[in-house]
Amino acid sequence: MNLVALQTKTSDDFKKNLKKLKEQIQSCEDGSFILAPEVCLTGFAYERMDEAAEFAQKAIKKLKKYSENKIIAITLIEKEDIEFYNTLYIFHNKKIVHTQSKHKLFPLGDEPDYFTKGKLENMKIVDIDGLKVATLICFEVRFPEFWLKVQGADLILNPSMWGVKRKAHFETMTKALAVANQCYVLTANGADDNMAKGSGIITPWGDEYRNDSKDKIEHEMDLSEIKKIRKYIDIGLRKK
Repeated sequence: MNLVALQTKTSDDFKKNLKKLKEQIQSCEDGSFILAPEVCLTGFAYERMDEAAEFAQKAIKKLKKYSENKIIAITLIEKEDIEFYNTLYIFHNKKIVHTQSKHKLFPLGDEPDYFTKGKLENMKIVDIDGLKVATLICFEVRFPEFWLKVQGADLILNPSMWGVKRKAHFETMTKALAVANQCYVLTANGADDNMAKGSGIITPWGDEYRNDSKDKIEHEMDLSEIKKIRKYIDIGLRKK
């Protein structure tokens, strides 16, 4: 499977952002697993939350169509009653196959003031066509107890909007996540001027495929490498 990490700038024009995302998705080969940066269609639009949530519902309809023969993972601003959530959607073959809302909100970004945290029970491994997939959204990667919840996954997703001042933290922790869990990590971070970039793919052996100059980074996932490292360095994940 071809893993694709997107690394794009988010403008104030929601429609322009969706058009760019569509172009990126359509440029990917069939069978790709594509991850977009956190809330990349709207950004953290705190002054336009209702507008962002309404736009997300329109985007969902289009993303379903774009996911024919592809898997697309993206977080969107979602509204339920009077509460807002930062919710991951995974689309595959025109269907929504998984959703989970961000549980650990980032205080330095004022997220707890605007979002309601998602249920911890939805942070779990899901099966997508035989592939075990789990997600830690941005700030959640900092918490070791969450690493245990995704232990045994073949692929861990990390959609982020991670600041440039903590770039070393972002790259170190996403690499460590792959090595500790002996799996692939697919991470997509924003490319705005204040963002760390660092999007890419990390293998179970800790090999990193990142390129801050590109808006799309690709690498082929080899599931046999997961089996190989879990057999060679047995830490109890072989049967998971």
